Parts: sequence; C-alpha cells; structure tokens
Amino acid sequence: MRIGELARATGTTTRALRYYEEQGLLRPDRSANGYRSYGDGAVRAVANIRLLLASGLTTDDLRLIDGCLRDELIGGHACADPTPKAEVFEQRLALIQQRIDDLSAVRDRLLDRVSELRRPPGTGDRERRAMASGPDTATP
Repeated sequence: MRIGELARATGTTTRALRYYEEQGLLRPDRSANGYRSYGDGAVRAVANIRLLLASGLTTDDLRLIDGCLRDELIGGHACADPTPKAEVFEQRLALIQQRIDDLSAVRDRLLDRVSELRRPPGTGDRERRAMASGPDTATP
C-alpha cells in the first residue's frame, strides 16, 4: 500500500505518516523509484500510534514499545517482550494520576472560592460560621 492509500485507510494525512517515519515509528519499504510501500500491519500501527499519542504518550515513549505498535492495544499481545510496553504504560498512568490529583486540588480550591464569592455581601466570619453550622438555637 502506498502512502496516500494508508492515509485514507487511517484517516490521517501523508504529512503525519512522514512524521511517524521520521520518528522511527513507521518503516516502509522503498520501491526502486523511491515510493513508500507499507505492509499489512501499517493500518493497525498507525491507528495505535494515533491513539497512544492522543492518550498523552510521546514519540519517545512509542519508540520504546516499537515492537508492540502492531499489537492490538486491548486483549492479547504479539510482541516478543511486552515488558517495555507495560513499563511505559505504567509510567504514563502514574503521570496521568498525578495530573488528576493536581486538577482535583485545583477544582476543590475553585469550588471553595466560588462558595466564598456567592456569600451575601457584608457577611463576616462570625455570620459565615453561623451559616455553615446551621440556625442559631440560642435565644437572647
């Protein structure tokens, strides 16, 4: 399959495919006239590359799992040694979890700030505490 056919089959551009080749993620054969020729696994490889890049992995990460780029990402694997794939995924998952934790902290601070901003004007600390604890049951 030539580069234009692969681009159409994968919904990507020839420019992206050339970039993946520059990064060492795709290795097409070359015909005598210099045309790229992609093998049977190229469609799956490009789909995996696009999915993994969209998931936050880098081209450096993908080079580490190069032997597994033609695998199904879910289910069985065909690469000889899945260890690098697992290690890269575990590292990326740890980074994603850290981002989630950071974003959760920011969300909590923003929620607190919005709550403060929504309080009626002129409400002091004592009144705010009273509002937070409920109606005052003591009678003067």
